[in-house]
Amino acid sequence: MTKHRIFTTSVASVYPHYVTKAERKGRTKAEVDEIIRWLTGYSQEEFEGQLEQTTDFETFFANAPQLNPSRELIKGVVCGVRVEDIEEPTMREIRYLDKLIDELAKGKAMEKILRK
Repeated sequence: MTKHRIFTTSVASVYPHYVTKAERKGRTKAEVDEIIRWLTGYSQEEFEGQLEQTTDFETFFANAPQLNPSRELIKGVVCGVRVEDIEEPTMREIRYLDKLIDELAKGKAMEKILRK
């Protein structure tokens, strides 16, 4: 079975789209970064290093310092698929991130996005 192409896509190539989506709805790059740090455990410096190295999504999540245990509270549909039903672990992590960015763009409060 071949890997989905998102696995080999660099986070740096998709990140600007996350920021643009958020900013179009009046949210900020800082909020996008906070979501990514919350989800993965990367510090801001570590995250920026991953962007500079053009790390792919598979490596980005495999090397994440501390995937947030609360991420399993993320429910809902992304790209027509329920995130909680995705069995492939890396794809589920990618879709968790997509779902959080969607919630940010829809105006949800950061406390709710970060499952506090």
